[in-house]
Amino acid sequence: MRLDLDSCEEILVTLTRNKTRSLLTAFGVFWGIFMLICLIGGGRGMKARVAAQFDGFATSSAFVIARNTNEVYRGFQKGRKWDLEWTDVERISLIPGVRLATAALMKSGQTVICGDRKEDCTIKGLTPDYDQIERQDMSYGRFINEVDIREARKVCVIGERIYRSLFRAGTDPCGKQVRVNGIYYQVVGVTATEGNISIGGNASETVTLPLTTMSKTYNMGQRVGIICLLADEGTRVRDISPEVERRVKAAHCIAPTDRQAVLLLDIESLFTMMDNLLSGIDILVWMVGLGTLLAGAIGVSNIMMVTVRERTVEIGIRRAIGARPRDIVQQIMAESIVLTATAGLAGISVAVFSLHILETQVNATADTPVSFQVPFLLAIGTTLLLLLLGVLAGLAPTFRAMAIKPIEAIRDE
Repeated sequence: MRLDLDSCEEILVTLTRNKTRSLLTAFGVFWGIFMLICLIGGGRGMKARVAAQFDGFATSSAFVIARNTNEVYRGFQKGRKWDLEWTDVERISLIPGVRLATAALMKSGQTVICGDRKEDCTIKGLTPDYDQIERQDMSYGRFINEVDIREARKVCVIGERIYRSLFRAGTDPCGKQVRVNGIYYQVVGVTATEGNISIGGNASETVTLPLTTMSKTYNMGQRVGIICLLADEGTRVRDISPEVERRVKAAHCIAPTDRQAVLLLDIESLFTMMDNLLSGIDILVWMVGLGTLLAGAIGVSNIMMVTVRERTVEIGIRRAIGARPRDIVQQIMAESIVLTATAGLAGISVAVFSLHILETQVNATADTPVSFQVPFLLAIGTTLLLLLLGVLAGLAPTFRAMAIKPIEAIRDE
């Protein structure tokens, strides 16, 4: 399509002849592409935020938690309280398909103190194996090791938020002492893990002790709070869940049909559910965005049809004095493409700017930064889509213009 100065001037004159109509038509395309880009960018940001909730957790992991019974069984009343024990860890670890089983202790509502600073926290008692369940990314020092467990050392690993509250930024806290419930613990590491699934509390707000240290300090005996397990590669957690529940219920005299007493939180199922949800959101975003954009393109086509009808005499005279059909087609198509592309590129620019503002506001309060911007190649693809829609929007008006016969157009005048 050849565009010279005269053609560009004619396009400008035609589109500005009725400014209100052109602006309203352009707004339809502008709003369509604006909504499409904003929905895609917002969806990407939301997916990143959701993915951050599972960051560091093994997909094939699960957590076993004791709850009150819901059925009468072997002389025990309904609503009986019971606790998981160390022996349950061994029972679960012997189940085929279980790669790892480890215990965890939890105490919430505690306060950690260092000098004149203090912060609310959750205390966790863990083993080194827990790193396979929830990856521990260390900012300083190390995680709990086997020597800490064997000797029940009074050491701890603190979360990132606790570190920021108790120590100056950039200070290495390893070797410093913190106090919890009147007991001093030496800091051996700071974990950067957020632990947003919040199994027993957010990792950034947690003071982690060796499991044996916490068991002795708080006189917990054989009780454990949670049993964490990891399935073998190629084994689904849901396939071994029935056997886990059966063995635990049999050991604690719980009715096999009691669905409340043993809570098994399957992280793998949560991952699958979130993947399906995010896939559905992607489909919905594209359906709504493309539908809105298509409505704008249809509006352009309708307006161009009206414009062609208003210019019936003009087109007829051009045909009568020697204008080729190709010249008429190029002129109508050029007007449609210019109107669509101008409005669309404006919509892309405003949408990108809006997403930048949203990203800045969200990341100002978020612990894990996420991006709401669309990829560059997607922006290029959207621009090409605009040009295609401009061509399609101009097809019907073009065919109408081609059907105009010079003699009939002059007779209409």
